Amino acid sequence: MEFDRRGVFIDGVWQGVSAHLPLEDPSTGQQIGEIARGGAAEIDAAVHAAEAALSGDWGRATAAERGRVLACMGRIVAERVEELAALEAQDVGKPLTQARADAVALARYLEFYGGAADKLHGATIPYLDGYTVYTLREPHGVTGHIIPWNYPMQIIGRSVGAALATGNACVLKPAEQACLTALAFAAIAAEAGLPAGALNVVPGLGAEAGAALAAHPGIRHVSFTGSVGVGRAVQCAAAEHIVPVTLELGGKSPQVVFADADLESALTFLVNAGIQNAGQTCSASSRILVERSRHDEVLARMAERYAALRVGRAVDDLEVGPLISAKQKAAVEGFLAQGGEVAAEGRIVDDAPTQGHYVAPRLLTGIGPDHPLARDEIFGPVQVVLPFDDEEEAVAIANGTDYGLVASIWSENGARQMRLAKRLRAGQVFINNYGAGGGVELPFGGTGLSGHGREKGFEALYGFTTLKTVAARHG
Repeated sequence: MEFDRRGVFIDGVWQGVSAHLPLEDPSTGQQIGEIARGGAAEIDAAVHAAEAALSGDWGRATAAERGRVLACMGRIVAERVEELAALEAQDVGKPLTQARADAVALARYLEFYGGAADKLHGATIPYLDGYTVYTLREPHGVTGHIIPWNYPMQIIGRSVGAALATGNACVLKPAEQACLTALAFAAIAAEAGLPAGALNVVPGLGAEAGAALAAHPGIRHVSFTGSVGVGRAVQCAAAEHIVPVTLELGGKSPQVVFADADLESALTFLVNAGIQNAGQTCSASSRILVERSRHDEVLARMAERYAALRVGRAVDDLEVGPLISAKQKAAVEGFLAQGGEVAAEGRIVDDAPTQGHYVAPRLLTGIGPDHPLARDEIFGPVQVVLPFDDEEEAVAIANGTDYGLVASIWSENGARQMRLAKRLRAGQVFINNYGAGGGVELPFGGTGLSGHGREKGFEALYGFTTLKTVAARHG
């Protein structure tokens, strides 16, 4: 799979830049190469290339033709899962098994959106006598995609895949910490026959390339996944040109465990949802709320699993890998310094490189729901177990943060399941599971500080189109 690690991909061509950024392997803390430090000039060229694509072959392509290109991209990704997983594991630091799952998910996104491209329909509206009224769903135009470092492949699939399916042309700015699979994706798109300019990839710093993309007057829609602070800046920049923005900004997602829960079924979800990708997941379940009568049992059973967790290099494919950077490690350690009783923790293996960014997974108890560890997003392998006495208190604690991304209910009581599903403030609520295996088809997004707009499923297609109403008077 050939691509230029030090270049930008604009108008179907790899181009050199004058400045570069170091690329680090989180497992070792060592530099493994350089990436392009694209800036405003490269973003401007990419936007113009995308505009030209919309005036050319890509803009004239039928929905069925767009779908075939996306399906071809998906097949190529499926054939190269191992190569892409190796890149993602080295770049992000996630264990190979998790990186492999991300590559498979990318293929599935492309398959889904390829199949959906010609199935996004308008409607006819009954109106006055002598009129025919119908609606059309049309692409915004050039869309900007600013993606984070924790799940590059998955977020490319759900963001760029949906935008291309609906006929937009894309400018993608991957995170400077992890952009290798984004660059590889550009090469795959070209191989699959995506016309030049329909996808452009410009690595660089968020404050330079990302800011230029969000503020560019040629961008007609922005999709951003990342921190709350940067999300605010992106939305403000886009507002200058009255451009819609999809924001996915993180969460403090609870799993609510009632006394009647099937604990054997729940345990794997309770732990894995907090430590996957070393907890660096917007939808990570970092709060476990347990009915008091079973609190000690759940805590003890989770502690057993935590004690067995091993932390090491991505290539060793253990349960937990490193954090993305020394900065992120310091941030997590800063949270841990704020207190809490350690119920259990995992173990960093002896041969883990000393310069790698490792933090042992930590299961905490003994803090209240208003403690920062129970309210703020840590973005590391840390979970807090909190007791509650009844349904009202469970809802109050679960909704007691500024986030609202994902929640889970563990109970065999069907009426309770329905009551809480309505009352929990979250964009996704799972009952007796968590995450539903990724769920390419399931709309994803949040409320409050978790952002607005929806990705994944058909809802993403609606978000990447604008609705036009046509009213024809014919007598």
